[in-house]
Amino acid sequence: MTIRWIVKKSRVLLSVYYAYMVEYRAELLFWMLSGSLPLILMGVWIEAAGTGQFGLTSLEFARYFVTVFLVRQFTLVWVVWEFEKEVVQGKLSLRLLQPIDPVWHHVAGHLSERVARLPFLLILIGLIYALYPQVFVWPGWAAVLWGVAATLAAFLLRFLLQYSLAMMAFWTERASALEQFFFLFYLFFSGYIAPLNVFPESMLRIVQWTPFPYVLYFPAAIFVGFPVDLGRGFLVIALWCIGLFFVNRLLWRRGLKQYSGMGA
Repeated sequence: MTIRWIVKKSRVLLSVYYAYMVEYRAELLFWMLSGSLPLILMGVWIEAAGTGQFGLTSLEFARYFVTVFLVRQFTLVWVVWEFEKEVVQGKLSLRLLQPIDPVWHHVAGHLSERVARLPFLLILIGLIYALYPQVFVWPGWAAVLWGVAATLAAFLLRFLLQYSLAMMAFWTERASALEQFFFLFYLFFSGYIAPLNVFPESMLRIVQWTPFPYVLYFPAAIFVGFPVDLGRGFLVIALWCIGLFFVNRLLWRRGLKQYSGMGA
């Protein structure tokens, strides 16, 4: 397998899935707006900051939740539902006949969707900053570069976590139910509904070793300028990614022996 072969296949996959995603531009807009809960929570926490002691100002809450909204647009993953459908309906059989691992179809689909979503995201963010210019803050080039790296790492971690859960589709028809269960932990421990700064210290000492803070809060905190331990953050992400990769490959090999979808 040469570099030229990899580049060619990658270009073909990305172009095909980008064309597919562009066909659903209206749906992309609605998918993006469906993730606007952080913008709603922003108003709630701004009001709470005026009456309580949370260690953050109203402006810091506003900047945080706008950043969370942005980061989540680039770390959103839905592979468990796609893979579950492929296994249950037997569509995985056709993918297994191709000379590439089926996971690359999902990776290409996710990356292409990000590119197709970008114009809508830029317009929405431009509108937010035009209405509330005080929310915008430039964290500096170092923070931007670290934030981008953390966002990419967060996407990888979120993808591996959900793709590993998707492997359970070989044994049960509702692997997505596991994702919905873990989504409860994601809501509370990723910084989605509240910055982790407001959590009790005793809880944070436990949560910081789980994958959840690093799929959303970690990159958002870097962009906003909250104090974070970069070394520990990237180390925890790397450890979880390595562990999930080996678990995923183990479940994949054993799951294929169980696979009996239509056409298998």
